[in-house]
Amino acid sequence: MKGAVQAFLLHGNTVKNAVMQRIRVVNPVKRPIIFSRFESVSSARMEEHGFESTTIADILKAKGKGADGSWLWCTTDDTVYNAVKSMTQHNVGALVVVKPGEQESIAGIITERDYLRKIIVQGRSSKSTKVGDIMTEENKLITVTSETKVLRAMQLMTDNRIRHIPVIDEKGMVGMVSIGDVVRAVVIEHREELDRLNAYIQGGY
Repeated sequence: MKGAVQAFLLHGNTVKNAVMQRIRVVNPVKRPIIFSRFESVSSARMEEHGFESTTIADILKAKGKGADGSWLWCTTDDTVYNAVKSMTQHNVGALVVVKPGEQESIAGIITERDYLRKIIVQGRSSKSTKVGDIMTEENKLITVTSETKVLRAMQLMTDNRIRHIPVIDEKGMVGMVSIGDVVRAVVIEHREELDRLNAYIQGGY
């Protein structure tokens, strides 16, 4: 999967360079992007303008409110067994974790990887172990906001070797996206850009 993601990024840069050689961009207005306080932001960020314009909000909108995995949750007091059962029923690989009675505040995240590494490999019982004992805690989370660019989210996920990333805005948790969601959005965006470039070359503009 990582190789495929890198290939998409390389392909996108090639298309972008071809476009930039033919079209002059004159001082685009840049709107500040607000990143979550948990997000690791390096000084060498990917470009966040041009045709790489799809945001996490676009992905969430496409998934729809009722989409399985848009944002499913469990509490720190739930057993790991029940959490994994919920993942299986909804065909997702991660759940947001909240404190009992505090669904507006995220406490962490539990993934299939946590189950394999901290329960199966260590020989622990999933029925007697609480989610709070094995989850990735809030202060270690990598998150994005609705306005984060999809390519930026992809970079965060590949750099940190994670497959699910919570979406948190000022009002709290608003959704969850997977590496599959992100790759799908990048493929669609680049396909549309290739169509526009092809139309331009053939005189469609």
